[in-house]
Amino acid sequence: MDAADIAASVLVGGIIFVSLLSNVVVLICFLYNPEIRKQVPGLFILNLTFCNLLLSVSNMPLTLVGLLTTGHPGGSVICQVVGFLDTFLTTNSMLSMAALSIDRWVAVVFPLSYHSRMRRRDAVMALLYTWIHSLCFSTVATCRSWIGYHHLYASCTLCNGRAKGAGTQFVVFTLALHSLTFLLTLIVLCVTYLKVLRVARFHCKRIDVITMQTLVLLVDIHPSVRQKCLDEQKQRRQRATKKISTFIGTFVVCFTPYVITRIVELFCPVPISPHWGVLSKCLAYSKAASDPFVYSLLRHQYRKTCSLLRNRFNHFCCKNTNNYCQQDNFIKKNKEYN
Repeated sequence: MDAADIAASVLVGGIIFVSLLSNVVVLICFLYNPEIRKQVPGLFILNLTFCNLLLSVSNMPLTLVGLLTTGHPGGSVICQVVGFLDTFLTTNSMLSMAALSIDRWVAVVFPLSYHSRMRRRDAVMALLYTWIHSLCFSTVATCRSWIGYHHLYASCTLCNGRAKGAGTQFVVFTLALHSLTFLLTLIVLCVTYLKVLRVARFHCKRIDVITMQTLVLLVDIHPSVRQKCLDEQKQRRQRATKKISTFIGTFVVCFTPYVITRIVELFCPVPISPHWGVLSKCLAYSKAASDPFVYSLLRHQYRKTCSLLRNRFNHFCCKNTNNYCQQDNFIKKNKEYN
């Protein structure tokens, strides 16, 4: 192993740890808080969390083993199963992000009719589509024996070497897969979130106008209070832009290098560096670690639930510690008495 392989192994190990920990916390919050379970976005987040967790315990460890051993990890059957999951889970998670963006668009653009437009039944139907869409591509790849260990990415995934006899079909399949998953999701994210940003800026502008009118009427207001109100206006506008940039930016940064590498690999005769292939795969894996923070843990409802869980855990630990101390004191007193 060279220094690049060691660095990649450490990176994958860190991604596995963060992904498992953060997604488990999201799952615990979902199970603990009934309000989160009642909300329609909670279903999409639950599906995204499920995909990320399964990816963290199936594909990522096998990639880590492949980097450490610099060879084919496991048998062909295991590689087929993991490769199937790689296509299925990645496609499913992308479409879940698209569904979340549509839900946010409906909630912001149509706030008064949101509950009639986005019901739990509609969310279940959207999730059903994501599963069927993902299963179709992963099943076709498995039945055509296009899945195997790819040394460029050090993982079990779609493999060009196993599709030499069906070159044109594999190219069409790969282009269709990335067009109907990555490109489709990117278009949906950009369209919906940019519309959400436009509406948010419009509401911020209305609030700013009302605030400025109020400040004009309050002639005797202290300059520091006036400046604080103006700063809050600026922060409110920046907050909406940062959220939208985070949603779209993390998706582009994590998935674009991997998708472009996949497409270049189809048409470029020049071999691609394995270090770049592993790095692009690691970036795709990192989306599973960042999703809990982007979509869940930084929201007020999840932070509040985490605080409640932490308080209950601390109370439980303190209670057990006090019981242990009381038992220890009781034993010491008995010894002294005897």
